[in-house]
Amino acid sequence: MTISLQQLKYFIEVARVGSINQAAEILFITQPSLSKAIKDIEAEVDLSLFQRSSKGISLTADGAEFLGYARQVVEQSDLLETRWLDRKPSRKLCAISTQHYAFAVNAFVNMVKKTESQGIGEYEYTLREARTYEIIEDVRSLRSELGILYKNSYNANVMDKILKENRLTFHPLFLAEPHIFVSSTNPLAHKKFVTLEDLEDIL
Repeated sequence: MTISLQQLKYFIEVARVGSINQAAEILFITQPSLSKAIKDIEAEVDLSLFQRSSKGISLTADGAEFLGYARQVVEQSDLLETRWLDRKPSRKLCAISTQHYAFAVNAFVNMVKKTESQGIGEYEYTLREARTYEIIEDVRSLRSELGILYKNSYNANVMDKILKENRLTFHPLFLAEPHIFVSSTNPLAHKKFVTLEDLEDIL
């Protein structure tokens, strides 16, 4: 048995969405056929590439490594077809996972607008809002190219440990000042400065 290019494309899509059912819908094939294709790949390489759970599937350490090579093979195939068969190249995926931050959404939209205005159309962009552990898993499994997290003095030690275990690196973007959000009818809304004492009744 050999691994076909089509099987690699199936594998990449399953890894991207984290669900065989969802990937099957996107790929327009049946779920049993897609499951068999993934199992055939695992049998061929004699490795477990996905972890199955009630929440879906995620890449194992071997699966994450395999995904990197699979992407290279598919990209090289696209380049070969473009160069010698004059076919339109597949769009590259730029995926970002982030917590619910307005600045991240705004920056993402501006990036897409800028690249589109410059005629850089070979990329397909996705922005996924997720929780901290999901973002770390997305980047570890190569589901996303980068993740945006909030790091402070309370979670720094734990986060540094998790990132190190997953061979990920944290790069600070900026220093965020604390903010509070209150109704326009709240007495605090009319104050120029708010102290911790002002918040005692609320907290």
